[in-house]
Amino acid sequence: MKKLFLLVTTSLIIASAANAQNTDYKTAVGLRAGLSAGLTVKHFLSQKGALEGLVSSRWGGVNITGLYEVHDIAFDEPGLRWYYGAGGHVGFWDGNKNPWFDDNDNHSVIGVDLILGMEYTIPGSPVNLSLDWKPGFNLVGYSGFWGDEFALSLRFAFQ
Repeated sequence: MKKLFLLVTTSLIIASAANAQNTDYKTAVGLRAGLSAGLTVKHFLSQKGALEGLVSSRWGGVNITGLYEVHDIAFDEPGLRWYYGAGGHVGFWDGNKNPWFDDNDNHSVIGVDLILGMEYTIPGSPVNLSLDWKPGFNLVGYSGFWGDEFALSLRFAFQ
């Protein structure tokens, strides 16, 4: 736990120094919280295009998601962007921990995702916040639509 605290503190200091003059960022790393919770990493490939990777946990399982996102300035407000995108996921969960299944089976899925959201990087700070909706469509395994993935992410941005 002490090593994790030291790592996060060091990362904040480095990110703060790297991002003190600019609200734009190249890469951001942080936590994602919603019905599923986990880690998020976003990396910009161009001014508007970014890749985001998510590793989240729900119902005693793990879901790994990769997304391509398009960002644009929102309301002419510095640091505020809206974004949309698409990608895919692979995951599994324990049927005993899912209220809709309540079985003894483990479930595995492969599917596609959409994402729509807004993010704000606090001017003069490495802090990046985002709120998004990420519906998923499972194509392999349990097939169907999952529309309840709303999440808030808190990231630390690096230049």
